[in-house]
Amino acid sequence: MPLSAAPEPKRRFVPSKHEAKRVAKLVRAIREGRILPYKPPEEREAEDDEEDDQRYDLWANEEPQEPHVMNIPAPKLLPPGHEHSVNPPEEYLPDDKEKAEFEAKDAEDREKQFLPRKYDSLRRVPAYDNSVKERFERCMDLYLAPRIRKNRLNIDPMSLLPKLPRPEQLKPYPTKCQGLYWGHQGRVRSVSFSPDGDFLASGGDDGNVCIWAVNTHLELKIKIKLGGEDAVDHVQWRPTKDTFILAAAAGDDIFIIVPEAPEMEEIVETSVAVVDAGFGYAATRKQETTAANGVKKAPPGVWSRPGERLEAQGVRLKVTTSMTVKNLNWHRRGDFFCSVAPNGGRSAVAIHQLSKHATQIPFRKLKGIPQAAQFHPLKPHFFVATKLSVRCYDLQQGRLIKTLQPGARHISSFDIHPRGDNVIVGSYDRRLLWHDLDLSVRPYKAMRFHEKAVRTVKFHKHSGFPLFADSSDDGAVQIYHGKVVSDLMENATIVPVKMLKGHKVVSQLGVLDIDWHPSSPILVTAAADGACGLWV
Repeated sequence: MPLSAAPEPKRRFVPSKHEAKRVAKLVRAIREGRILPYKPPEEREAEDDEEDDQRYDLWANEEPQEPHVMNIPAPKLLPPGHEHSVNPPEEYLPDDKEKAEFEAKDAEDREKQFLPRKYDSLRRVPAYDNSVKERFERCMDLYLAPRIRKNRLNIDPMSLLPKLPRPEQLKPYPTKCQGLYWGHQGRVRSVSFSPDGDFLASGGDDGNVCIWAVNTHLELKIKIKLGGEDAVDHVQWRPTKDTFILAAAAGDDIFIIVPEAPEMEEIVETSVAVVDAGFGYAATRKQETTAANGVKKAPPGVWSRPGERLEAQGVRLKVTTSMTVKNLNWHRRGDFFCSVAPNGGRSAVAIHQLSKHATQIPFRKLKGIPQAAQFHPLKPHFFVATKLSVRCYDLQQGRLIKTLQPGARHISSFDIHPRGDNVIVGSYDRRLLWHDLDLSVRPYKAMRFHEKAVRTVKFHKHSGFPLFADSSDDGAVQIYHGKVVSDLMENATIVPVKMLKGHKVVSQLGVLDIDWHPSSPILVTAAADGACGLWV
């Protein structure tokens, strides 16, 4: 606080040197005429109008210069064409219809701002009406042109798409139907090739299993009536060439069949020995369980003989479960096979061992309703597909490895690539989804080529044929070329090559199942019209 409230004396005032410099600068500008005194608004507007009327020619004193980025040369007019001539050819003269269209369009919508006309002589040619306007627009374009040259990239949009080979270069793949197999009354639900590719098995709504010889055209070799009113939902051959064993799921039962083949007596005997070898293990295990506990517990699967009638037809074994089995899949070595019963609850997924006649439930609790299950072709991994996801489990460590999220509303089926690094998933929302296990849990590519639900997807197991296919309720089968390389830096090449059509749609159901020949680019289909198609 000041010592007194008296005002400060003027002798204590120190003028600002900075303000003194600014005042001196303004005085100097006024003397030189750079700052003019105040003018009324009327005089100022008049001077602005005079300045606006002035026009400047940017290229009035232009001299030839070397090419440079900052040098903008005067633009040149395009050379006149035939339509600019005073005496154009007849084909350039418009007719009455073209004249009416020209006059009806707005000035900015017209392709040309004039109509070609023909004059008898040059002296009859009038002056061009829009010459001044055209020159003015050119000058405005040059005046508003940027003084920095911008290098624009002219990229063809088609060059950004991946270059895929043509389907003709990817042959061989199935292109036509060689024949139809008729032997079922009603829908054919499942079909499967034998490991040697000489026989074909099919199961249908009539409860029959039909076995056909592929080499002898359309010949029905064996027809097995499993009995009951249950449909045969799935059939699959044991994937070993030293045996001739077929597994068929009908209702709550899984039947192990060794068909009679006169030309394959040694293989049939070996197959019977493999199937019957497990009865000794089953009896020993039953005695040990009874002695240890003294309490009988219902097993998840009951292995027994099917009866004299079925044994006479080649059915050697029957596995009874608690729920209807919809899906079967063998392990690559042929000792284990898994079954899926969507309505089975805790025991929906079961793993069966043929050599010991044993059934085990691998999961205490399942998240979701299972739709299909498969063994990994090379590793001790097990895949289970529910409605919304596909889970991969390690059988040795007993833990979950990965959960694939296809983003589908309802998964219908899936299959694993022979190398084991890629998975395809089919869904009832008409999509086929390709998953790369090393890339992400989300689909690498989604394809939609069908109008109705996708029922089955299947890889070709032979390494020489990079093919896979899917079947749909629209009665069509789409063939794809899917090449997978060992280089992790290169993605899989997926090309749709052929759409196969030949089956009829019955009750809104089309092709229900497909399977590939083990060593040839041949495909077999099972459809709702009661036929099995062979495509070559």
